[in-house]
Amino acid sequence: MAIMTPSTKPIFCPKPAGLGGDRASGQETGEVQVTADQASPLECQRGKCDSPPVQVANGSPSALQPVLLLLPHKRLMALSKSRGFSLLELMITLAIGMTMAGVTFMALKPLFQQNHVDAAYDTTLSVIRNYRNQAISQSKRYILTFTAPGTITVQYWGVGVPVSPPPVTVATYTLPPDIQFAVQAGFPAAAPDSFGTGGTAIDFDQGMGLGSQDYIMFMPDGSSQDTLGNYNSGVLYLTRTGDLYSSRAVSVFGTTGRVRGWRLYNQSGNTWVQQ
Repeated sequence: MAIMTPSTKPIFCPKPAGLGGDRASGQETGEVQVTADQASPLECQRGKCDSPPVQVANGSPSALQPVLLLLPHKRLMALSKSRGFSLLELMITLAIGMTMAGVTFMALKPLFQQNHVDAAYDTTLSVIRNYRNQAISQSKRYILTFTAPGTITVQYWGVGVPVSPPPVTVATYTLPPDIQFAVQAGFPAAAPDSFGTGGTAIDFDQGMGLGSQDYIMFMPDGSSQDTLGNYNSGVLYLTRTGDLYSSRAVSVFGTTGRVRGWRLYNQSGNTWVQQ
């Protein structure tokens, strides 16, 4: 290897033993010319002169500071392969992942909303039917009270002489927060089972002249009555605000306690269809 001093006289660094070349001519394979920012005499003495030749810029060989030599091509390739991800690559990967997550969420959002409607409808229908069956099988009275926006309270009302004891709460059910007992513009006047006109969310005690009541009471014979002993028929509406065709309804016949479920469809106009 040749190191150039200010007088331009080359200083040769011999190649490690075992390698060929003409040292006298200064042209052997292992000889390189280095600059002050490339190598030092110490590097030459150790036989590490295997980098491409570079011309000395200034300074004497004894004043050169030790620095890393340029790595051979194969070592550079190996280092490049094991260097990991750059910040730009990481940011691009994160951006792609976030975009895919957003698209997936938007595609699944209608499904999540539909699941909430189904859950609210199924809960309401099953609670009504379940406590009607319990009233029959246990010979007890159960009062189901519906409170907006979405709570169902179940009470057991025992029998006493001469006065019955106060009702006792046995269970409370809450609908998903985006579903509520409500009506919307667009509900047809032909209500489910012709109970009312579709204008009241919780509309029981139909035809009794007592106004809309928010409860039903199942008796041991399976019928639905009010606390005055009148047969209590009516309808209950569930919906998501701003989503007309998410609407469902549940109707109850007072004389038999029969329970029906309904869904709103657009069939040549908005129509309640029994489920």
